[in-house]
Amino acid sequence: MSSASGGTDSGSAARTAEDGSMTVAGTSAPDATWATGAGAATGAGEPAGGAAKRARAGLLLGVGVIVLALNLRPAIVAASPMLDTIRAGTGMSTATAGLLTTLPLLCFGLLAPFAPRLGRRLGMEPALLLTMVAICCGTALRLIPSMAALLGGTVVVGAGIAVANVLLPGVIKRDFAHRVGLMTGLYSMSLFGGAALAAGVTVPVGHALSLGWRPTLALWGLLAVVALLVWAPQVRRHTRASAAGAGAAGHPVRGLWSHPVAWLVTGYMGLQSLSYYAAAAYLPTMLTNAGMAQSAAGWMLSFSSLLGIAGAFLSPVLAARGVRPGLLATVGAVLTAGGFAGMAAAPVGGAYLWMVLLGLGQGAAISLAMLFIVDRSPDTRHAAQLSSMAQCFGYLLAATGPLALGAVHQATGGWTVPLIILIVLLVPQTAVGLGASVDRHAAPERRDAVG
Repeated sequence: MSSASGGTDSGSAARTAEDGSMTVAGTSAPDATWATGAGAATGAGEPAGGAAKRARAGLLLGVGVIVLALNLRPAIVAASPMLDTIRAGTGMSTATAGLLTTLPLLCFGLLAPFAPRLGRRLGMEPALLLTMVAICCGTALRLIPSMAALLGGTVVVGAGIAVANVLLPGVIKRDFAHRVGLMTGLYSMSLFGGAALAAGVTVPVGHALSLGWRPTLALWGLLAVVALLVWAPQVRRHTRASAAGAGAAGHPVRGLWSHPVAWLVTGYMGLQSLSYYAAAAYLPTMLTNAGMAQSAAGWMLSFSSLLGIAGAFLSPVLAARGVRPGLLATVGAVLTAGGFAGMAAAPVGGAYLWMVLLGLGQGAAISLAMLFIVDRSPDTRHAAQLSSMAQCFGYLLAATGPLALGAVHQATGGWTVPLIILIVLLVPQTAVGLGASVDRHAAPERRDAVG
C-alpha cells in the first residue's frame, strides 16, 4: 500500500459500493457491517440486534478466511523436513523429490486462470469449501503406497490450494474494503503460521505416534476438516446474484495482460514465490547435510516461518500507516539476502540468525505481493483477475525454483552455488517491487475511458 493508501482504500470502497453487484463470484457480499464499513452509512437507525448479528457474521467470515489460509501451506511444506526419509523410502533423486514442491506450484500457476470462473459458476463460498475437500482427498490419496499415489495426491492438494489462492484475496477486497491492510496481514500471517506448524511438528508428531512418513503427511488433512466445519456457515448464507450481476462480475478485464502495472505485480509475486519455495524445499536438507539432526533442521524451518508471521503481519500494517511499500520491499530483499549468505557461509553455527533474517524478509515479501494485488485493483472484478494473472505466471515461474535448485546441487555437489543464485534473483525482485509500489491501478479499461 502506498503512502496514499488511505485514499486508495476509500476510493476502492466507494467504487465497490457504486457497482453493487460487482463481486468476484457474482454473489452478494455478506451482511457484515464491521467488515465492509457500511455500518457508518446505514447503521444509524438500525436496531441494535441487527447490528450485532451483522457484526457476528463479519467476525465469522474473518475467522473463516484465517482458517482457510492456515490450510494453504502445510500439505506442501510438511514434506520438506521429511525429504530425506521420503527419498530413502521411494528411491527418489534429489531433483525428483523436488516434484513434491514443484507439482503444487505448477497447479497454482496452471489452474489460477480457471479459479475466477469456478467462483462465478458455484459462488465464492461453495468454491472455497470445495478447495478444502480437495486438500482432504489429496492428503488421503498419499496414504496409498505407490509413487503414482504420492504424486497424484500432491497434484490434488495443489489444485485445491490453487483455487483458494486466487479467491481469498477477492474475498478480502469484497468484504473488508476498509480493513485491507489488517486483513491482508492476517491472511499472510496465517499462510506462514500454517507453514510454521507443518515444518515444526510434522517430524515430532510422526515420531511420537510411531507413524511412517505416509500417514504423517496425511495427518494434515485433519486441519482441512476443521476448515470445512468453520467455513460451512458461509455456504449456508450464500445467495446467488442476478444473472446480470454475475455477468458483470465475470466480464474479462480488457488489456490486463498487457498492462505494465499488472506485470510488475505479477513479477513480484513470481520472484518472491520462487525464493520462498526453493528455500522451503531444501533448507532442512541443507542443514542436515551440514551436520544438524533432522528434527532440529525441521524446527529451524518452523522457526523461520514463525518469524515470517511477524514479517507478514507488520508489512501491510506499516504500509497502511504511511511507510513506503517500496522501502518495505527493499528491506525484505536485503534481510532475505543476508539469510541466504549466512546459510552459505556458516549454516549450522549461525542457523538461528539466518532463520530470523529469512523469516522476516520472506514474510514481508509474500504479504506485499498480496497487498499489491488488492491495492492495484480498483474493484473486486479487477482484484480477482489480477490475482489470477499474478498467480498464474508467478507460480509457474516459482515452480522452476525447487527443480532448478536440486539440479544445480546435484551438478555442483554442494549448496553454495544454489544459494548464490537465490541471492542474485533478489535484485530483479526488488526492482519490480519498487515498480509495483507506485500508487496506480492496473485498470486499462478505466485508462482508456479517461483517454
